[in-house]
Amino acid sequence: MLDVPSTDALAALPALRRELLAAGNPFSAGFWESAESLLRRIAEGAATVGEVHGWLEATGTEPTAITRMYVWDVESARTPLGRELHDLLVTHLEGSLSAGDIDPERLLADDPAARQEYLSLQERWMTSPLPDGRVPMHELLDELDEEDEEDDDFLAEWEAAEQAAADELRDVLAGVGERPRPDPELRAACRGLRAALRSGARSAELLRASSGVNPDNLDTDDGRLWLQLAAGVVNPVYEPSDDTATDEIPGIALDHEDWLAAVAALARGGPATRASATELARFIEDADDDDDIRVLAEWFVPVVEQWRVLGALDEHDRLTPLGWWGLPEALLQAWPGNTQG
Repeated sequence: MLDVPSTDALAALPALRRELLAAGNPFSAGFWESAESLLRRIAEGAATVGEVHGWLEATGTEPTAITRMYVWDVESARTPLGRELHDLLVTHLEGSLSAGDIDPERLLADDPAARQEYLSLQERWMTSPLPDGRVPMHELLDELDEEDEEDDDFLAEWEAAEQAAADELRDVLAGVGERPRPDPELRAACRGLRAALRSGARSAELLRASSGVNPDNLDTDDGRLWLQLAAGVVNPVYEPSDDTATDEIPGIALDHEDWLAAVAALARGGPATRASATELARFIEDADDDDDIRVLAEWFVPVVEQWRVLGALDEHDRLTPLGWWGLPEALLQAWPGNTQG
């Protein structure tokens, strides 16, 4: 019933009920009433995920999503071990139901005692040895510990890469020499940015989503505000809103070396350096053929658009004095692994 459109399932309910009655497996009146009610709420868009899962649990054969000790992933996200043990638990629940150890009518009525009994039955199974000696809970928690260790290792490698890229960028900037902050241009840019952010202008929506700023509580310091917005282009801190496509967020695809190559080239070139998406792609050392450049250029398109809104590029996509000063500083700020500030 949940695998087809809810309106189709509703239409099929009477015939399905008659067929099950004829087969000697009629189900209760309460089940059919709850099924119709839930399907109508799904059709109206009013049903929640928790409500649907609670209805499934009331069959007595669906594991509770959250136990005291473990949270089952959704089916599509389960590991092979998670799928195996979840299936074994379902088999155990089916056997318990057949043996009369589970009363689905009480579960359907949301009887607190019945729900606690149902949860306790599952927890006893998860903490008891299987025929092969494995204890499901121990196996699942050990797998979580291994995943946490892998995440920690990846994070350490990522932060080390950030630090190395930041150090290399500092070396480049030392060779470039002084890049003065153009305060008049910074003030003018921030005046326009504040107005765009507060009005909800589409041109500033991606900057707002990527940087996580609150339009109603913007930093009053021009330098800090500009760098926060520019750093969000490199390292988005918030998920985009529903009307902001994920593939518009450049930080998802470009890595440290890509950002370093592009910004270092702009720093060396100085104001008026051409910085179209294609030009930025050509700065990447690994972009050694037209296909590579075309793919990278696509990822740099939203970067160029946001840099233009920031005033880092002019209307001809050339680096401005503000961009010459600010883009390298924003890049350093965007890398949390950069401990030297």
